[in-house]
Amino acid sequence: MTAPGPTPPAAPPKALVVGRHALLVEVATAHEAQALHAELLRRRAADALPPVVEIVPAARTVLLDGLADPRALAAELVHWTVPPLPAAEAEPVVLPVRYDGADLAEVAALWGVAEGEVARIHSGIEFRVAFCGFAPGFGYLTGLPDRLHVPRRATPRTSVPAGSVGLAGPYTGVYPRSSPGGWQLIGRTDAVLWDVERDPAALLAPGTRVRFEECA
Repeated sequence: MTAPGPTPPAAPPKALVVGRHALLVEVATAHEAQALHAELLRRRAADALPPVVEIVPAARTVLLDGLADPRALAAELVHWTVPPLPAAEAEPVVLPVRYDGADLAEVAALWGVAEGEVARIHSGIEFRVAFCGFAPGFGYLTGLPDRLHVPRRATPRTSVPAGSVGLAGPYTGVYPRSSPGGWQLIGRTDAVLWDVERDPAALLAPGTRVRFEECA
């Protein structure tokens, strides 16, 4: 049997000028958005990108803000070939978790496993922060196989405790502070996701590798 070849590069991204100094770049998938974000950071570090104030990834877009001439970069982007997402070099952030969340039984049923297996499966996956949003310090972590995707709760909670580890669709996330939320809660961590006295304030940033570790 012939071994599969390397993953082909994604199609050139589409760019939309936003206002006078911003560019919204659209791609087809979340994985392509992560790859584009990594490529933009690489080019900026190599002085191969026009000066930009912010590069902000989202689910299927990347926003570049503070460009002097966004139309010029938009014209250039259509000729780019964005390589696949490179392997992260930094060690993963490890978050200790007590897998005792309020929705643990429901998630186990959706996965078709015993409740005790949820911790083993979830902690055995290496995640990557695709983008941040919702609240300061909240990262949308990718890495769940398709078979482990779960829907949001039909009725969101009015208050989710800080440190709660939840699942929604393809993402895992950790609530940095108490807030309303509709994710399926499987556990809780004491890790501080957002601390204004820390530099940087956010523990998790786009591109960060994350692993969860079961604790008592």
